[in-house]
Amino acid sequence: MRIGLVTDSLADMPLDRLLATAAEQGIATLEFGCGNWSSAPHLHLAAMLHSAAARQAFAGRLRDHGLAISALNCSGNPLHPGNSGKRHREVTSQTIRLAGLLGVPRVVLMSGCPGGPGDANANWITTAWPPEAARVLQWQWDEVVIPYWRGLVAEAQAAGVAKLCLELHGQQNVYNVETLFRLRDAVGPTVGANYDPSHLFWMGADPLAATRALGDAIYHVHAKDTRVDPVMSGVNGMLDTKPVDRLRERSWSYVTLGYGHGVQWWKEFCGLLRLVGYDDVLSIEHEDLLLPPLDGVRKSVALLREVL
Repeated sequence: MRIGLVTDSLADMPLDRLLATAAEQGIATLEFGCGNWSSAPHLHLAAMLHSAAARQAFAGRLRDHGLAISALNCSGNPLHPGNSGKRHREVTSQTIRLAGLLGVPRVVLMSGCPGGPGDANANWITTAWPPEAARVLQWQWDEVVIPYWRGLVAEAQAAGVAKLCLELHGQQNVYNVETLFRLRDAVGPTVGANYDPSHLFWMGADPLAATRALGDAIYHVHAKDTRVDPVMSGVNGMLDTKPVDRLRERSWSYVTLGYGHGVQWWKEFCGLLRLVGYDDVLSIEHEDLLLPPLDGVRKSVALLREVL
């Protein structure tokens, strides 16, 4: 396995410093944000799409530091019923085209979440009751989710992008193993998982059990940890809408690798990944508000070195 990095983890660094830092840390691959919920601090999507010279120069800078691209990332909500949905769809399609031009086989993204009929905002259905919830969910899948993804798979195939890697995340129609396979069964094996165990922790699943269940549908992995507060989660459960910076009041928070689950857990996780056939990138994603980004990345790299 190789250690990678989501470049948004060091968003405040200019590109050249980011590349030098990654190389110094022994990181092998980078995952670049291209827009939508990323500010895309290191890659200008439009310029790269329209200029072969810009693409060649970008690739050359990576080669100079011994780095490769593991994936491009355009996570957002392309199914939002408002204007933001249209913008996110455009960036998603552009990212897929750029991945093809760069010879990058994977794009990381989210499934999206539409509203119900006539809604102005996304509507994440999480219960089967009352009865209208089930009706809205069926409408979302039949009328919006599956048709859009059939078209996106065709775009990826036309661009030469082999794998669309979905994050299993709340506020998305694909958020767990079952819903990933629901979409995959409908649109084909171009769709797989960008598997981030930190999301499953706070949604109440067991990431180790889910690794076995996903098997060869795991196409890319994010290395990120979650700390569950036993007191707050015991009182309020895991559904938590408080702002992420109110750490003392939340049931869970994203943390640096090892600060939620120790080295032994990560050894077992990586061993299970190998067992199901995944022997590829572990892309560190730093979202810990208690540690400066560079410190968090360094600690995460050190843990993964010990694990691997």
